[in-house]
Amino acid sequence: MLWKLALLCSLSFGTDEAPPKGHLVIIGGGPTIEEIRLKALTLAGGPKARVVVVPQASTDPEAGKKLAERWREDGATDIVVLDLSDPKAARAAIGSADLIWMRGGSQNRLMDALIKGGVADAIRARYRAGATVAGTSAGAAVMSAVMIAGYSGPRNTPRGRIPRIEHGLGLWPEVVVDQHFSQRQRIERLTKVVCDHAELIGVGIDESTAVVVDGGREFEVIGRSNVIIIDSRKAVHAKAKPDEKETPKPKSGPMSDDDEAPPEPVTVKLKAGMRYSLDKGALPLIETQTARATPAR
Repeated sequence: MLWKLALLCSLSFGTDEAPPKGHLVIIGGGPTIEEIRLKALTLAGGPKARVVVVPQASTDPEAGKKLAERWREDGATDIVVLDLSDPKAARAAIGSADLIWMRGGSQNRLMDALIKGGVADAIRARYRAGATVAGTSAGAAVMSAVMIAGYSGPRNTPRGRIPRIEHGLGLWPEVVVDQHFSQRQRIERLTKVVCDHAELIGVGIDESTAVVVDGGREFEVIGRSNVIIIDSRKAVHAKAKPDEKETPKPKSGPMSDDDEAPPEPVTVKLKAGMRYSLDKGALPLIETQTARATPAR
């Protein structure tokens, strides 16, 4: 499809580009607890923030109305339900948003709607300018550029367990997100995707749990459960070391201290309250305290 080609081109972020000024709140599905909702609203500026709810992942015609009512209960006073029937008005709504909230459903349906409605670029621009973008379940899956869109082939065959990849919004292009993680036993799925995309870090998020991303490189875990990090960058680099032109001779006997097996992907379990850096790994307590003391931009 032409729109997919255009989207892929638009996700080529320059290395010299300034970090985004906004925040991402990425939720692993399930019930979105009050702590997560209020964190997103606070980052966006509090009760007076303009909240744009994006219900297009759902087939429920009342989804937008229900989302708006929930935000009123949480204290928000300026709420807009995104209507894609008027692309110009939809882009204007996104352009004035302080908090963009994407609900669950189908990530494929959501991406199709955002692209065809002409607001995908507007969401990316608003995030870079300072808005908070939050999403749960399908709304979480679309955050990465490499988006897990389910499985390819029939479910009850070996091929049915191969993850299917599509293009997401690319708000967090350094990672690939998976949701409902431990509840639906998706560690094998995310590991396969990460090993096929060695430049990316896998972030598997449990239900009622969120990662709060600041500047794209660091995040904090909040909520009820855990987040699993899968990083295969060192493993892939180690496999690529030997000269491809030379065929190593097989060795017999036990492995010596000099014979190092290629490292497996690194897996890190993060609990609520912990912070993680894509560059440094899990942050020690002193850095965590410093990061929390730093005011949000």
